[in-house]
Amino acid sequence: MNILEIIAKKRDKKELTKEEIEYFVKGYTNGEVTDYQAAALVMAIYINGMNDEETTNITLSMANSGEMLDLSIFGKNVVDKHSTGGVGDKVSLILLPIIASFGIPVAKMSGRGLGFTGGTIDKLESIPGYNTNVEIEQFINNVKNVGISLIGQTLNLAPADKLLYALRDTISCTDNIPLIASSIMSKKIAAGANKIVLDVTCGSGAFMQNKEDAIKLSETMKEIGKLAGKETVCILTNMDEPLGVSVGNNLEVIEAIKALKGDMEEDVKAVVLELGSYMIKLAGFGENIEENKQKILENIQNGKAYNKFKELIKNQGGDISYLENVNKFEKAKFIIPVICDKDGYVEKINAREVGIISGNLGAGRVRKEDNIDQSVGIVLCKKVSNEVKIGDVLCYVHANSEKLASEAVAKLKDIYIISKEKVEEPKAIIDIVK
Repeated sequence: MNILEIIAKKRDKKELTKEEIEYFVKGYTNGEVTDYQAAALVMAIYINGMNDEETTNITLSMANSGEMLDLSIFGKNVVDKHSTGGVGDKVSLILLPIIASFGIPVAKMSGRGLGFTGGTIDKLESIPGYNTNVEIEQFINNVKNVGISLIGQTLNLAPADKLLYALRDTISCTDNIPLIASSIMSKKIAAGANKIVLDVTCGSGAFMQNKEDAIKLSETMKEIGKLAGKETVCILTNMDEPLGVSVGNNLEVIEAIKALKGDMEEDVKAVVLELGSYMIKLAGFGENIEENKQKILENIQNGKAYNKFKELIKNQGGDISYLENVNKFEKAKFIIPVICDKDGYVEKINAREVGIISGNLGAGRVRKEDNIDQSVGIVLCKKVSNEVKIGDVLCYVHANSEKLASEAVAKLKDIYIISKEKVEEPKAIIDIVK
C-alpha cells in the first residue's frame, strides 16, 4: 500500500477502504507519513468529503491509535457526556454530580480551555487543592468509592486525532463535518463509554454557527456511534449568547455550586434537564424523559446532587469549605459595571465575542502552555429579551488589570445590542437527534 495512491484516490473523489484509512492513520501517528502528505490527504477529504463508512473507519482508526480506557467493570451501560464547546458552559460541573447521585457511575476525562471556550479542568482547578492529574488506577478506584471522578486526560487517548487536529488548524481545514465528527467520536470511543450523550452547541459561540450544520454534524456522529456499537443521542443547544450568567473559571464554579443548591439559571436548567434525562435513560435508570427530569429536580431539592459534588471535590483533595462559602474564592482586584446608555430590550449578545474578551482578561489561553487567571471574567446581569433602562448594569467585568478592565467595558458596550422592540427569549434546546 502506498500513501501517494491513497492521496490520489481521494483527490479523484473515490471511496477509501478501511485498510487504506488504517494505513494512513497508523503511518501518520508513527511518523512514516509526512506532514505534507497528511496535509494533502486532509485537503482532499475536506474538498471531496467522506461517506458514513469512511467517516466511521477513520474514527475507529484514530480511537485505536493509542490507549483505550476499559470501563466495563462498571456494567454494560456506561454513559459519557460531551459538549462541542461554548462560552459559559459549566454544565458538566452541575450535571455529572447529579447523575452520580442516582448511583450511575461517572468516570469523566475532560479537557482544558483553548481560545474563546472554557475547559472543565481549568474550572475545577480553581477549587483549591482539587487534583485533576490522577493516574488511571486511582481514577477507577475513585469511581468505585464515591461513584464519580472528573480528571484531565491522563491516558494517551487518540493520539492520531491530536496530530490531525493540529494539522487541520494550520491548513484551514477545521470546518469539515466528517473531520469534526471523527475527531469528537474517536476521543469518546477511546474513553470507554458505550452510551454517549452529546451536547452539540449551535450559534455565535459554537463551532456550528447554524442549525442546519449542527443537525448534519449530529446525524454524522450518531451514525458513527451506531456503526461503532455506541448508542448516541445528540442534543442541540443554543450558544448564540453565553450559557448562564458567568464566564470565567471560579466565577463559573460559583454559579455551578449555587445551581446544585437549587439556584439555577433557566437556560442552564433546561440544558441540564435535557442532557441529564437522556443520560439516565441510556444508563437504564428510567425510560420516561419527563419523569427523569423530575427525578433530577428532586435530587437537587433534597441535597443529594450537591452532597455528591462535595464528595467528589473532597475525594480528590479539594477544599470543600469553598463550596460551603463561595465568598472564599479569590476575587479580582477590579469589578467594574458596564452601564446601559439607552432604554429598550437586549436583542443580541455575541457569545464568541464575550468569550474572547474573557480570555483577553486572562480567563483563557491562546497556547496550551499559557497560564490562566482563575478569578477574572464576566458576569451578565441582563440577557437577550430582558428590558433595560439607562443606568442599568448590563454586566460586570472582573479583572486584575485596570487597563484590561477598561478595554473590556468598552467592547462589551458594543457587544450588547439594544433595540426598541422586545425580541423573543431564545430557547435553550434547539433540537434532539436520537
